[in-house]
Amino acid sequence: MYVQSTKMSNIRISKYTGKDIEKTSTEIVERKGLGHPDYIADSIAETFSVDISKYYIEKFGRILHHNVDKLEIIGGSAKPAFGGGNVLKQPTILFSGRATSNFNGELIPVREIAENSAKRWVKNNIRFLDGDKLRYLFETSQGSGDLASGFYNDNRRNSNDTSFAVGYYPLSSLEELVLKTERYLNSQEIKKAFPFSGEDIKVMGLRTSNTINLTIAMAFIDRFVYSESDYFKKKREILAETERHTKEQIESINKSKDVNRKVRVELNEMDRKGEGVNGCYLTVTGLSAENGDDGAVGRGNRVNGLITPGRPMTLEAAAGKNPVTHIGKIYSLFSFDLSKRIYDKFGLKNQLTMLGRIGDDIRDPLSLSVWTDKKVYGNEKTELLEFINDNLASLPEITDRILKEELNVC
Repeated sequence: MYVQSTKMSNIRISKYTGKDIEKTSTEIVERKGLGHPDYIADSIAETFSVDISKYYIEKFGRILHHNVDKLEIIGGSAKPAFGGGNVLKQPTILFSGRATSNFNGELIPVREIAENSAKRWVKNNIRFLDGDKLRYLFETSQGSGDLASGFYNDNRRNSNDTSFAVGYYPLSSLEELVLKTERYLNSQEIKKAFPFSGEDIKVMGLRTSNTINLTIAMAFIDRFVYSESDYFKKKREILAETERHTKEQIESINKSKDVNRKVRVELNEMDRKGEGVNGCYLTVTGLSAENGDDGAVGRGNRVNGLITPGRPMTLEAAAGKNPVTHIGKIYSLFSFDLSKRIYDKFGLKNQLTMLGRIGDDIRDPLSLSVWTDKKVYGNEKTELLEFINDNLASLPEITDRILKEELNVC
């Protein structure tokens, strides 16, 4: 049983001296939504990791070494048409990375697990894409011997890489609005009310002073659109609903954060009247991946669901990496989780960075720095240090939360 505590000297707490993101003149936030090729790549890679981890546990009582994060979506080709077109060539999913495929002389059906993972995710998330019809390329191979042999034991969780992570909480008004907007537009409520709305939705948010501009790209599904005029009619309808929802959300956000933001929404700005299908964002499946738009793990959202160039960020691709010892994945998830826990318990706005070193126990980071919005000292600082240390000691529990799919990586 693990009893060692993190060296307190490795944890540093100080007051943040930079400018509050809410008080900057300009802020940019992006979210690639459910059907974006990069989001699909992240999601399938993570589902593959979760499924193969569960297989390893069932068969061998433990998770074996794997990193299946090198996954790509290769776009297909399609010919959309008013009233319904055709997919000419299905998108391809390329599985790469590493996974233990032979353990104690027993072969593990890694390819079967990979393809079934993709089919399960597609079935549960994308209405008009058939996972059984997709093309699959499989290049996942056995992992590095030194990493696999030293994966972990009962008393230690040795990091298999040297990597850093960042986290922060709470979200800014723009971050919160961008996140809520995409999730609402991809909700079952919207898909039922506006079935022509595809899952490939991207929201780009720009705040200039108190004015927020949301630029939204949303694939329309051609079987529900019968003419050019019908397309623009439906576009007006869903734009009106989006404007209603965003204004409702920003009023709530303004009240909770004591700010005064206003929001404007633009939808499918490349549309051109008079050009028929070619002037509309029309798809057969609701995805740009049907017609040549590719995706790859790590190119999309960070683990808090956003791309935030105004914040400290890591470029770590968390999806598909093993949930036991891959420090980049574990610390990325843990840092945002810990930051929220600090805010919830102590009321401190904060951001933090963590650095883990290869070979060290994941519960003992080389460095953990927390910057808070006000100075912390005395008993409160002692309590905060102990709180952080206790959370680090229980860090391996994050593996179970990943396998239960309680934590998202995109």
